[in-house]
Amino acid sequence: MSGLLPNLSHPQRRAWACLQRTTAILWLLLSGTSLPPTWGQTKIPPETVKLWADTFGRDLYNIVTKYSGSLLLQKKYKDVEPSLKIQEVDGLQLVRKFSEDMENMLRRKVEAVKSLVEAAEEADLNHEFNASLVFDYYNSVLINERDEKGNFVELGAEFILESNAHFSNLRVNTSVSSVQLPTNVYNKDPDILNGVYMSEALNPVFVENFQRDPTLTWQYFGSSTGFFRIYPGIKWTPDENGVITFDCRNRGWYIQAATSPKDIVILVDVSGSMKGLRMAIAKHTITTILDTLGENDFVNIIAYNDYVHYIEPCFKGILVQADRDNREHFKQLVDELVVKGVGVVDQALSEAFQILKQFQEAGQGSLCNQAIMLITDGAVEGYEPVFQKYNWPDCKVRVFTYLIGREVTFADRMKWIACNNKGYYTQISTLADAQENVMEYLHVLSRPMVINHDHDIIWTEAYMDTKLFTSKAQSLMLLTTVAMPVFSKKNETRSHGILLGVVGSDVTLRELMKLAPRYKLGVHGYAFVNTNNGYILSHPDLRPLYREGKKLKPKPNYNSVDLSEVEWEDQAEALRTAMINGETGSLSMDVKVPLDKGKRVLFLTNDYFFTDISDTPFSLGVVLSRGHGERVLLGNTSVEEGLHDLLHPDLTVAGDWIYCITDIDPDHRKLSQLEAMVRFLTGEDPDLECDEELVREVLFDAVVTAPMEAYWTALVLNMSDDSEQGVDMAFLGTRAGLLRSSLFVGSEKVSDRKFLTPEDEASIFTMDHFPLWYRQASEQAPGSFVFSLRWAEGPDEDGEPVAVTASTAVTVTVDEKMAIAAAVGIQMKVGFLQRQFWAATQQCNTVDGQCPQSCKDSDLGCFVIDNNGFILISERSQETGRFLGEVDGALVTQLLSMGVFIQVTMYDYQAMCKPPDAHHSAAQPVVSPISALVTVTRWLLREFLLLLLEWSTWGPWHDQGAEAKAVFHHSHKHKKHDLLHPCDTEYPAFVHQAAIQEASGLITCETCQKMFMMRQIPGSNLLLLVTDRTCDCSTYPPILQKATEQRWTLTPSSAHNASVKCDRLRSQKPRRRPDSCHAFHPEENAQDCGGASDTLASLPLLLLPLGAWVLPPQLL
Repeated sequence: MSGLLPNLSHPQRRAWACLQRTTAILWLLLSGTSLPPTWGQTKIPPETVKLWADTFGRDLYNIVTKYSGSLLLQKKYKDVEPSLKIQEVDGLQLVRKFSEDMENMLRRKVEAVKSLVEAAEEADLNHEFNASLVFDYYNSVLINERDEKGNFVELGAEFILESNAHFSNLRVNTSVSSVQLPTNVYNKDPDILNGVYMSEALNPVFVENFQRDPTLTWQYFGSSTGFFRIYPGIKWTPDENGVITFDCRNRGWYIQAATSPKDIVILVDVSGSMKGLRMAIAKHTITTILDTLGENDFVNIIAYNDYVHYIEPCFKGILVQADRDNREHFKQLVDELVVKGVGVVDQALSEAFQILKQFQEAGQGSLCNQAIMLITDGAVEGYEPVFQKYNWPDCKVRVFTYLIGREVTFADRMKWIACNNKGYYTQISTLADAQENVMEYLHVLSRPMVINHDHDIIWTEAYMDTKLFTSKAQSLMLLTTVAMPVFSKKNETRSHGILLGVVGSDVTLRELMKLAPRYKLGVHGYAFVNTNNGYILSHPDLRPLYREGKKLKPKPNYNSVDLSEVEWEDQAEALRTAMINGETGSLSMDVKVPLDKGKRVLFLTNDYFFTDISDTPFSLGVVLSRGHGERVLLGNTSVEEGLHDLLHPDLTVAGDWIYCITDIDPDHRKLSQLEAMVRFLTGEDPDLECDEELVREVLFDAVVTAPMEAYWTALVLNMSDDSEQGVDMAFLGTRAGLLRSSLFVGSEKVSDRKFLTPEDEASIFTMDHFPLWYRQASEQAPGSFVFSLRWAEGPDEDGEPVAVTASTAVTVTVDEKMAIAAAVGIQMKVGFLQRQFWAATQQCNTVDGQCPQSCKDSDLGCFVIDNNGFILISERSQETGRFLGEVDGALVTQLLSMGVFIQVTMYDYQAMCKPPDAHHSAAQPVVSPISALVTVTRWLLREFLLLLLEWSTWGPWHDQGAEAKAVFHHSHKHKKHDLLHPCDTEYPAFVHQAAIQEASGLITCETCQKMFMMRQIPGSNLLLLVTDRTCDCSTYPPILQKATEQRWTLTPSSAHNASVKCDRLRSQKPRRRPDSCHAFHPEENAQDCGGASDTLASLPLLLLPLGAWVLPPQLL
């Protein structure tokens, strides 16, 4: 090279040499990037991994079979096989039997309500109104209250209250009823006193009903004047503001019984004259109207000024079902209304009439009552031609008018509109007026039914009446209510169609579902009930509550969960359609069943059997899983032998199951199910009614499983003090709900003390399901054990795994038919399982016993995972319990691509999600001195107004002031925005393909290739994974088992998204209408159509306009 550069100077030669070296280095670096990835240095011999898996599996099997006694239990059932019968279940026959039993139960509730209706109407017929009546009654709020001198306050006499198990251990008086009134109803008003006096006649009927049918719960009469008579009598406590907000007239059972289904179009004036407090009152009025609607009603809201616009554009030209979701959606949109322009009412009226006409002609909506609600400050004109064109002379659409504000200039116009269209006119001057005045329209709609004396029986959707009692006594149990209207039969008031009120009685759905005994439905089976609208009344997968902090609260949409949102595999909605139509039949579906709070999934084929429950809007479904789920095991034994074994101290039975009826006779309520069975079998209590088939099976299982007690006891006696105490307990359960358990350590040393207790419902027999360990074992291969982690606080809490359960099913075979008789297992400490594994991985095939490799080596990564991919054993303790994809995304990606695992998409239509803007910046905005002054001034004014409201004693207006105070408090309470809202989510679940018992491969990462091997651990649902830790594959993203919300968002650029959202909002599922409709009657007195309201007001109500400045912006 130097010869080729003769003329270069020495410095130039040095520079040239430097350039050559640099070029060579760059070439090496660049060429290095194109080299193939290097092999991981770690070799993983397949025979070693197989040895580890087989050794660990063998050791595990020996431990679990030894301590559980599973082989002994299997032998005991095998020994009695010749005496057993396995019977195929006839699903249609079963569902018909359950339906018949439910029908009989519900008919008894209807008979009780009918007797109350008859008694109330007869009492009214014999009662003459007395304006000067003086009468003391048991006021639910005032009973047992004393004044400062120790004397009982007026209407507050001594009222004996005793705790009663039948009424959720509340303190009640079963001898007499008590009377509750909302704060805004004066307790000595002549109408109230006369109504209360008349309804005293119900007391003996309440008591007689309860004696005739001890399964009855609350019975009550809700008066159209506002009082609420409830039996048994109970003490009522005001809320923190000293206010009773419960008003029976706006409860669903009252409204549904008082009126027939209805189509409603609400027209609200949003012109400039409606600004300020008027708009606040109008919004409150709309909200109050919406609260009077139910799932059998249809509604839309149109705002008008210079032009007409639907507050939800997606609902243009239609009516939507007034279910809770739609009502809440409307309320949010009403809250955002703003005022501007001039009000032109004729266009809005024309639009409303056209919608109602089109829906009626198309056979849509309620096909019953139709009404328009006109809410305005009265500046209306040009309306008469609209009525001539669309509504006269038949007046098939009623028009109700609400004059907002104190101005009476337009009162005559508003009244004329109502009176000439069979409606009703009211003036709403304050926020406090809305409730009473809105309720008037219900009385008008009830007239045809009252005049005709049609006592329709209604059943409500499922609900939790948390407003019925104060927080100390509220019940979170799901109920349905049967209700009937009460009419005035006096001839002189016949044309007025006077509704006296509504009587009702509650039925807890838990009691109803007891009539579909759990033991008849197999391991995975269940029963459910839905309504004529397709909503769930009862279903084991209905989750009506969610946790907010430490409190359980009802979800906002808990009682409008559609059957298709729970049985979501029914894509064609064939099951839903058949059931809402009241058909009897069956169909089959392949389903994916979530277990363990969605972490796991079972693949089942379910057979659905369904029929209607006569004389109700409900349909019943029964689900049986194909195979062992449709077979019943029948055994027999002598009472003497069975009783002896039933009394073992280690034996319990399912506390939720009904072996014997103990909730009717008060003497039986203190008995446990086991105690009741013993009394029944010994003949000690001949009055006890028991399920003889279930009792017989429990006796049989007690005899067959009795040797297990001696077996477990012998194990405990043979355990030396210095032996490792890794197994905490053994347990077994049978298909008859029998449960046995035995501790191998002191109770204080048990890893998971909640296991097999009512605190951990998933681990015991309940009305809804078999224990989780039983259900998992039933789908595991016979003789194989299913292992699961147990968590300190539950998988979705910040707990940690504390124990491992292992369980296996015990089967019997008769005439080539297999049935599951029981499941048996153990609970062990997590550390004990891990130590067994590390010991097993010290094994190798070398002659000298020196193993070249171990899972303890730094270059090897070893995991033991279950068949759903959750880690039970890892060298890093913090990884225990986590999904493998979180820890090693590359490995799970490869296993999925090879088909070793499959990913299943699951859906949850009852989820609660955080809103997108739930996380706010911590930065605080700078507050100007002026805005700070305004804020302080508002606060001072608010406190001043509330003080005046508190101390107002202006004669009979005191109660109206209290109502105003309640509204005011409600408006100014710092709204604690819920962080969670109802949503639809989808999430992945992962399942190992059992046919693939071993796999290996290379994962290509950036600079290396990672080797891995997988082996099934024999006799279990566990897998051993061994990986090369020297190869970094962190560039692969983790795979998470995380739920994602299914959003229907709108973006300005996405017309398709807008269309999808509108289609979703407008979609209306098929439903079955109620059977009866009472829209008009020729004898109706349509001239009883309201009048100008009294404009006298108390100081608190006069101060409310001043409060408009203090009201939060969303109310203005």
